[in-house]
Amino acid sequence: MARNNITRRDMLRYGGMAGAASLIGKKAYGGGTCIGESMVPSIEMDAFTNCAVIEAFPPSPFILQPFTQDMPIPTALRPGWRYPDGTLSQPGDSNAWFVRKSVEFGDNSIVPPGPGKGQQDALGDRPGNHQVDKPRWAIPSAGTHQLWSSGQGVTGQDLGYPDPLLYHIRIQVRQSSFTNSPVVNINSAGNAVPLPPGASASPAGFTTFKGVQTPSYLLPPSTIYGFNGTFPGPMLNIEYGRPALVRFENDLDLNEGCFDRQDFGAPDWAFLTHLHNGHTAPESDGQPHHMTDHGGGYEPREWVDNLYLAYPAGGDDREKQSFLWFHDHRMHHTGPNVYKGMVGLAPHYDPVLDSGDETNGLRLPGVRTNNGDGTFDVKYDIPFAFYDCRLDDGVSPHTDEHTPLQGSALQSQYFPSNQFCGSIHPEWWGQLFHKHYPNHGFVGDIFTVNGVASPVLHVFQRKYRFRYLDCSVSRQYVLELMQGTPFPFPGQQGQWNFGVKGSNGTVSRAPGTCVMLQTQIASEGGLLPTPIKQDGIEIWPAKRREVIVDFTKYRDGSPTRPGDVLYLTDTSAMIDGRQQSKDNQFAVPLVKIVIDGPPPEPDNSLMPVPGRTTLRAPTPFDPKAPKVRDFTLQRGTPSGGGGSTETEWLINGAQFDPLNPLATPVIGSAEAWGINNGGGGWTHPMHLHMEEHHVIFRSTNLQKHADDTGKEDVVALEPSEQTIIYRRFRTFLGNYVAHCHNLAHEDHNMMFGWSIVKNV
Repeated sequence: MARNNITRRDMLRYGGMAGAASLIGKKAYGGGTCIGESMVPSIEMDAFTNCAVIEAFPPSPFILQPFTQDMPIPTALRPGWRYPDGTLSQPGDSNAWFVRKSVEFGDNSIVPPGPGKGQQDALGDRPGNHQVDKPRWAIPSAGTHQLWSSGQGVTGQDLGYPDPLLYHIRIQVRQSSFTNSPVVNINSAGNAVPLPPGASASPAGFTTFKGVQTPSYLLPPSTIYGFNGTFPGPMLNIEYGRPALVRFENDLDLNEGCFDRQDFGAPDWAFLTHLHNGHTAPESDGQPHHMTDHGGGYEPREWVDNLYLAYPAGGDDREKQSFLWFHDHRMHHTGPNVYKGMVGLAPHYDPVLDSGDETNGLRLPGVRTNNGDGTFDVKYDIPFAFYDCRLDDGVSPHTDEHTPLQGSALQSQYFPSNQFCGSIHPEWWGQLFHKHYPNHGFVGDIFTVNGVASPVLHVFQRKYRFRYLDCSVSRQYVLELMQGTPFPFPGQQGQWNFGVKGSNGTVSRAPGTCVMLQTQIASEGGLLPTPIKQDGIEIWPAKRREVIVDFTKYRDGSPTRPGDVLYLTDTSAMIDGRQQSKDNQFAVPLVKIVIDGPPPEPDNSLMPVPGRTTLRAPTPFDPKAPKVRDFTLQRGTPSGGGGSTETEWLINGAQFDPLNPLATPVIGSAEAWGINNGGGGWTHPMHLHMEEHHVIFRSTNLQKHADDTGKEDVVALEPSEQTIIYRRFRTFLGNYVAHCHNLAHEDHNMMFGWSIVKNV
C-alpha cells in the first residue's frame, strides 16, 4: 500500500499545533493538553509512595428513579479512518490514515494499514524478543505482521482469506453519565447528608426521602478514556473468514474539553489493547510479555494496527468462538484503564452454523442486515456488558499506592497541587471513584449494564439471544430472570433490592421468583456441545455466557402478555472482591424487561433444530493427559526479595517478569497444565491468552461449573481449588501471558509469561 508524507496543502487543514497536527473547524484536534496537565513518564509512574492503603469506599449518591432509561443496544462499527470528532473519511479523502507519529515513515504522514515492514505500529520494525543462545525462542520481528491473510506477513503463510476490513478506533478523553435520574447524597448508613463544601451539582428539586423533604441533584458526568470516546466502546461484528484490522490510536493527550482526569488511569496515558481471547499473533495480542520495550505501551500520538484474522485455531471449524471483547491491558494499570472506560465488544459469527440469520445453520435467534460495506447488524441478538462502580462522596480520602505524598518530587512535578496521599476531592462529587490497590478487591455499589445504571429493555414475544459479559474489576454475578417488587435500600450494594412491605409499613429484603429459564448455548470458548437449561447464569470477571430466552412463555408454560414485566436480577452477593457471599435475600434487579407484544416479523429461530443433537462438536482432547506443568496462584511477596512495589500476588512464588517465560511449549503441541488456587479464601478467574482450553479435572464442586463441557479462556478457581486444563499451541510463535482477571490481582503481578517456540 502507498505511503507518503502529508502534503503542505494537507498540513494547512491540520493547523498549528506543534508536534501534533490539528484539523480545522469541527474536526479539530484541539489544543492538546490543558493548562496544568502533565503525563507521568513511564519510568516513574509506578513509584511507590508509602501511602497507607485504607480499605474503605465511599457510598455513591442514591439513584431515586431507576428503570426509566433505555438500555443502549450497540450496533456494528463501520470500517474506515476517522477524524477525531468521529466522522468517517470518504473515498478520495487525502487525510485518510494520517498519523501523528511514525518511526518508520516519518511523523505527520499518511500510513495506511498493510503487511509491510515496520507498518504494524508507530514504533516501526524492530527485533522481537529472543535469546541468542536459544534459537528456537526467536520471536518474529516486532512492528511487522507475523501473518497476513494473503501471505504477505513475516511467515509467508497464505490463509486464502481476503484482505481485512480496516477499522479505526481512537482512545479519547470524553465524559459519560451513568444515569439521568435525580440522586440524593447519602452517608454509609444510607441517610441523606448535605453536599460537602466545594461540591458542584445541579439541583433537581426536593424529594421525600425516608419521610423527609430532601434536596436532590443531577449527577455530573464522569471523565472516561473511551474507545472512540464512549463507554462501552464500539462493537465489532466479526465473521470467520473475513479478517478485521483495527488501528487503535492514542489521542489521550487531546483533552479538548479540559475534563478533569481525576487520579486514576495509567499516569503516562498509555494503552495496550487486547482482543480477549482472540486467536491472534502476539504483536496484535496487546499484552506486556510481547510489548516489553517502550515502557510496555503506546503513548499519546502513537498507534498500533491489531490484525484479527478471524481464523480458528489450527484451521479447525470446531475451534470457532462466539463472543469476544477488547479492553486495555497496560501493565499495572489494566484495572484503572478498564474501569475508566476502555471496553469494547466483538461478537464472532460462523457463516455456516451461526451467521446471525435465524433461517439457516443452527437457527439461533437473529435477523441479519448486511450494511453494504462488509459489516452487518443482527436484531434480537443483544450484548449485555455488566460493570459495577462507585461514585465519589467528596469526603472519602484518596489513598492508594499511586497517590503521591504531598510535597514529594513526584507530586509536585506531575500532579495538581490538590492530588496527594489522603486528599479529599469535593469537586469530584458524583464522579467515578477508583481504588487501584484494595487489599480485598474492588466492588461497587452501583451496577450498570451497557453503561447505564438500572436500565429498561423492551422485548417482543419471541426468542432472543443474550450475550453476557462481566467487565467488572472484581465482581461476580449470578443472573436470573425474576419477578418481584424493587424497593430502595440506600447505602447497600445495588441500592435497590426485591423486598416486601410488612403490616407496620417497614420494608425488608426478599428474594424474587425465577419465572423464566435461560438456555445456555455458549461460554467464552464458543458454542457448547449441547445446550444447558438453567435458572441462573454465573459469570466472573472477563467471562462470557450466551443464552436463549423465549419471551412467549414462562417456565410453568403459561403465556406471557403484553405489558408483563420481569427483571434480569443479580442474586450473587459480594461483600468484597474475594468471593461470593451467602445471602439468600440478595436480589438486585439490574435490567427491567418489558414485554411489548408480538414481533413485527415471524420468529424463525428454533431451539433445538429438529434432528440435531449438538450445537458445536467438541474438539478431540485427552481427558487423561498427564500434567506437564503446575501453576499455583498465591498471595505474598517473593521469598528471595527483589519484589516490585506493585507485587501483592505471585504465581509459583514469583512476581511477573515480562522477560522470562515460565513455559515454552512447542508450536503444534498440546499440554495439560495444573492451575491451582493457593488458598486464602479468594476466588481467581484465571485467564490464558491465545487459545481456549478444556477443563479435565476439578478438585471441588463440578456441578457449579456445568458448562465445563465447552471450551474456556478463563478458569474459574474456587477457594483452594486445584484444576487441570488441556490446551494447544498453534499458528503463531511468540510471547503470551496468563493472569488472574480480577484486575486488582492482575495489576499487582498475578501473571506469568509463556512463549510458543520453534520445534528445532
